[in-house]
Amino acid sequence: MVDRLIAGPASVSELAQPLSISLPAVVQHLHVLEGSGVVRSRKAGRVRTCEIEPQALTAAEQWISDRRVVWESRLDRLGEFLATQTDEPEPQGQSKKRRPR
Repeated sequence: MVDRLIAGPASVSELAQPLSISLPAVVQHLHVLEGSGVVRSRKAGRVRTCEIEPQALTAAEQWISDRRVVWESRLDRLGEFLATQTDEPEPQGQSKKRRPR
């Protein structure tokens, strides 16, 4: 739905058409997106038209980007740590079981 709305405003029925879920399920998803501020809608007669809220996507993108920097740093440190480790024998009781030949 978000991908479709990035292309421009769409009615609820237009959003539901390509999906294999019920119209009430589409409406439920849209309520969640509206509640989070990602989507806004307006009603004209019997047609509810939805559109993306670009500022909300920008905030989400920034949040994800901030987390990416932290996790990349942590993974780099993990990689460095693992590179310094030598093969040590496994603790007792943790040996691998051998399959019979």
